[in-house]
Amino acid sequence: MNPLRHDFISSCHALKPNSTPQKGLRYLDIGCGGGIFAESAARLPNTANVTAIDPSLDVIDVARQHARKDPILQDPGRLEYLNTAIEDLNVPQLPNEQYDVVSLFEVIEHISKPAPCLRTCLPFVKPGGWLVLSTIAKTWTSWLTTKIVAEDLVGLVPRGTHDWSKYINEHEIRAFFQAQQGWGANGGMKALGCVYVPGIGWRMVTGGERWGNYFFGVRRDP
Repeated sequence: MNPLRHDFISSCHALKPNSTPQKGLRYLDIGCGGGIFAESAARLPNTANVTAIDPSLDVIDVARQHARKDPILQDPGRLEYLNTAIEDLNVPQLPNEQYDVVSLFEVIEHISKPAPCLRTCLPFVKPGGWLVLSTIAKTWTSWLTTKIVAEDLVGLVPRGTHDWSKYINEHEIRAFFQAQQGWGANGGMKALGCVYVPGIGWRMVTGGERWGNYFFGVRRDP
């Protein structure tokens, strides 16, 4: 799924009137896990730096050890892992401390009350920047594919990874951001579904956000 994450972020940036690829982007990856996305973002030529955080020390240690294998990631300030939750991270006080991209990939479907978490993330996005996430719609289709197929039949992920009751539909996230002043104006809101095809991998599916895995992005108004 990682290549699709970058494709989705690029498509969000393309929604601007000027779709020229940006340079010197700053990323904040929340719930980074073992660093799959954080590392790949840090290697991009238009990236200035990546800060990746996770409250689990074990996964941060794994991420740091893996990053040491790549000399590119050893450049000072290129990639920084922090063992912390977003609630404990210092809130930016100046625009140059904020981020162009704040990501929450496969995070909010594991949170009982996602709204407070999302509100905590908002001050970290600079004006004109994007908050991007991926999660799972709460439908019978997603229950079948993520619980029965992915966990029980195929074993794509360990049993108990997902809690269907915590899934959240795209229209609920959209409504949350529509209620936030200064977010998503002038078409600065985007959703796109994605599906895992056995033997092929993850593919984008227009309309898939209504029934399964999906990406959602929202721009902070400039």
